[in-house]
Amino acid sequence: MSTNPVAPTNRFVRISGLLAIIAGAVFIIAGGVTWGAVSTHLAAENITVADDAAAFAGQTVDTPWEAYAQAEIINHHALEATGGKTYAELGKEDPLRAVAMNGSFLRASLFTSVVAFGVAALVVGVGVVFGLIGFALRRLAPTATTAPEAVDENRLASV
Repeated sequence: MSTNPVAPTNRFVRISGLLAIIAGAVFIIAGGVTWGAVSTHLAAENITVADDAAAFAGQTVDTPWEAYAQAEIINHHALEATGGKTYAELGKEDPLRAVAMNGSFLRASLFTSVVAFGVAALVVGVGVVFGLIGFALRRLAPTATTAPEAVDENRLASV
């Protein structure tokens, strides 16, 4: 019989739970820092959502929603300027092709920031899940083993 108060199986589960909680905290911090960095860098660009945008008009672009709204209005403006034609639909010598190209590049940049915000949120979500799993593992694994109850063989024989 072992003198150790925690069985090896329970120790493994409890350590695994602790590691999951630590990993969850790291993921939550990393996702939050990434979100903050993307937001800060977007705000430093001093992009303001156009006044005729569907939402967030006049606001500084520093969230995924504002970036998406600005990307959509850029698309609207580019299509309006090119008569509804995309870059691929315009002739190679058409001077409006540069307008369509710039609009596409700006939209792609803003959509990249939207994706970065999404990845940051996903990482935070994974961190929360890891933390909950770690908490559950530690909660379900007993901290000490309990010896089984002694069985009185005479009592069994009398039945």
